[in-house]
Amino acid sequence: MTKTYLEFSDPNGAEHKFYEVTVDGADLTIRYGRIGTEGQSSTKAFPDAAKAQAEADRKIREKRKKGYEDAVMGVRQKRSVVRREVTETKSTTRQTAPVLWRFKTENMAFGIFVDDQNAWVGNNSGEVFVLSLAGEVNRSFQLPDGVKCLVSDAYRTFAGCDDGNVYDLSGKLPFVAYEVEGENALLWLDLHGGTLGVTDSNGGVFAFDAESDQQWGHVDDRASMGWMVRVDARGVYYGHSRGVGMFDRESGFPNWHQATRGAVLFGWQEGNDLYAGTSANLIQRFTKAGEHVQDYQCDGSVLSCAASPGGEFVFAGDSGSAVYCFTRAGERLWKLGSGCASALSMQYADEKLYIVTTNGTLAAIDVNPAAIEAARQGQTPAVKDVKLAAAMQAQAPATSLGTVTSASGGVLLKAVKEGGKLRIRPDDTRFDKTWNVQFPRDLREVNGLYVVDDLEDAGGFYRVVGDIRKLEN
Repeated sequence: MTKTYLEFSDPNGAEHKFYEVTVDGADLTIRYGRIGTEGQSSTKAFPDAAKAQAEADRKIREKRKKGYEDAVMGVRQKRSVVRREVTETKSTTRQTAPVLWRFKTENMAFGIFVDDQNAWVGNNSGEVFVLSLAGEVNRSFQLPDGVKCLVSDAYRTFAGCDDGNVYDLSGKLPFVAYEVEGENALLWLDLHGGTLGVTDSNGGVFAFDAESDQQWGHVDDRASMGWMVRVDARGVYYGHSRGVGMFDRESGFPNWHQATRGAVLFGWQEGNDLYAGTSANLIQRFTKAGEHVQDYQCDGSVLSCAASPGGEFVFAGDSGSAVYCFTRAGERLWKLGSGCASALSMQYADEKLYIVTTNGTLAAIDVNPAAIEAARQGQTPAVKDVKLAAAMQAQAPATSLGTVTSASGGVLLKAVKEGGKLRIRPDDTRFDKTWNVQFPRDLREVNGLYVVDDLEDAGGFYRVVGDIRKLEN
């Protein structure tokens, strides 16, 4: 048996990958992925050992041409991960919010996304659960590392993972949609129109396109802990230890920066406004032009915040397990205990406030005026405690592709070399053959042919609909 182990390190510190080729008789095994992880592997049998070795030599030559070099496994370490330390204070709020249902995932949770059908939660164990708005668990995923955030771009839902990948959770199995590699821990992610905004533990702010190519990046040497990033059609908005600001989405040009009272711990956008939750017990509202227009005073560090459509109501979660509601003008309407620890992320939808907390709970709180007034009088509904069905299987990312012998009924894709990079494009007259397809980089092969169920126009590029299969020649 012979084994060749290679590593690739981008000179700018953006990528650290390994590629391992093992020949055992007539069997060829390829293992590849991000350094510090097990990666993915596949084994193929050849007619004899000589042909297996010839194919191994060809793949090794290809990788060396791309900059991979011989290395010793285990010398280079994986990207650092920051586990957020939250100092919770004892709640002094006697009244509890009207919690309709709650689901405990057993590990600190940051990721939340709510649409008109589902509520999603992702935790530090890499677990993602999808619940109906009535509080029933419908699906679950197991990702390789902790989930910092859940975001949506049009009709698709993505999970930002501590392994540096952003996983598309829209199909039968998760697959890597974006890769964000580097030395520093990723803290937050947001998506809009194919642009991925990223902030990291060094206060860096970066933008990536649908091919995971970095468009621009800024690092503030005086800043740290970028716990806020939001993206819209105009800009990438950030928040870190020194305040909030905006970069032009396309060019990365810095448009403005404003200091905040305290470090930014969370950020929200609604219309033309940004809301920064800070360690100084405040939500500070800025216009997207950088004007500071309103403060919302809480009684503890603001770990999360949100706003209703148009910013009519502003919500907060503090380090004392309390949730708040303010008018747009800053008047505090109420403060109630969450009943399930401190809210690390939140989202408002249809007179409900959904929160995920330090003990891993996803909870739905009724925030219509009648329910809140009853809660202030000590009258709350019976809480529905949601349980996970023992038979439910968590869906994990595929480690290899299934194969087909025909593209009939699907869309044929092909790998195309362009400027030293391997792109995936449609090979089907129903689609624009000049557009790239968002496709996991680790599954791309030179001269590869693939079949997918369909393609979705994502505005200048395509996203895969359904499963990805390799077409056997």
